[in-house]
Amino acid sequence: MGERIAVGADHGGYFLKEELIIWLRGQNYNVTDLGAHTFDENDDYPDFAKAVAEEVSSKRAAHGLIICGSGVGASITANKILGIRAGLCHDTYSARQGVEHDSMNILCLGARIVGIELSKELVSSFLRAEPLLDSRFQRRLKKLLSIERISFKNDQSMR
Repeated sequence: MGERIAVGADHGGYFLKEELIIWLRGQNYNVTDLGAHTFDENDDYPDFAKAVAEEVSSKRAAHGLIICGSGVGASITANKILGIRAGLCHDTYSARQGVEHDSMNILCLGARIVGIELSKELVSSFLRAEPLLDSRFQRRLKKLLSIERISFKNDQSMR
């Protein structure tokens, strides 16, 4: 089996998630399906986005894929978890460049925005990309991680 990918979706992304999981497994990826496991129009995207983000943050999964109606809520939620760099991408350039330049580790999709074929292209671009080691990208990543550490440290001290 290939690398582990954590996948999650609310009701807005449920049917696209189901199709993409079949396709990903056919591409020899080791997929962890974190739900929703049934269609429930009353479920909430933060539950699934958090589950995927925690899998990636803990290194139990190399990458994450979260799908909701627009992808916006999933992205916002995932980025609240330490170590996550989730990006909402609806074009292949951003899906690839987000990894290469910004070390993006979760791809968020809007099922009401993209269909299955474009989703496959987006996921492929995301999963095939590698962070570039160019000094300017590393410098920017260090700055991002510094902001993250300060922000999470301040958040912990406020509790």
